[in-house]
Order: sequence, then structure tokens, then C-alpha cells
Amino acid sequence: MYFKRTDIYLTNMKPALKQIALERMQILIKNAISNARTNPELAQRQAGLAKKLSTKYRIRMPYDIRINFCKKCKKFIAPGVNARIRMGRSSMKSIRITCGFCNHTYRKIIQKSITKGQ
Repeated sequence: MYFKRTDIYLTNMKPALKQIALERMQILIKNAISNARTNPELAQRQAGLAKKLSTKYRIRMPYDIRINFCKKCKKFIAPGVNARIRMGRSSMKSIRITCGFCNHTYRKIIQKSITKGQ
């Protein structure tokens, strides 16, 4: 069986093609978030397509898209629909995100912003 090497073409990918793929990923995730409550299967499918776009064109997902996927089960989680988001109560402020599918909890640390002159 003969496999065609496509990675040669991807190394010289045009910036316009990369920008189109990023825009499509953002549109798919935006639609998935809006469809998460009414049609969860469609939302999972749209998020899966966005993830496939990033792997096909070797584009790193932006942080605002990446945060919508569980780190354990890799499913799409919409805040407030199939994920629970809470503020941490310790001295180090953090956000705790709990996946509604696998109940995995992970934390995002909130950095204090230091302003000059105050």
C-alpha cells in the first residue's frame, strides 16, 4: 500500500490558509457553545471538527478555544452546561473547572496584576 506524503506541503503553508483555518475553528467553537444546551451531540461534533482542523493543518489552538476541552477525557465542555466553574478559596486565587463527563477537576491560577504608581 502506498501512502502519499502530505507533510511536505504543510511545512510551506501559506499564512492565508492558516488564518482561514483559525477562523473556521473559532466559528465552530462559537457554534458549539451556542448549541451545547439545545443539541449536545451537534456541539460535540462541531468541537471535534475544530480539533481535527488544528491537527490537520498543524495549528496550535488558541487558549480561549483550548480551555473548552477537558484535559482528561478530551471532550468539549461548555461552561455552565456540562462543566462546573468555581472560584478557589485558598490564599492563592484560582478557578476550578470540573468536567461534567468524567468529573475531573483542574485549576487555573489567577495572577495578581501589579499596577505602577498605586
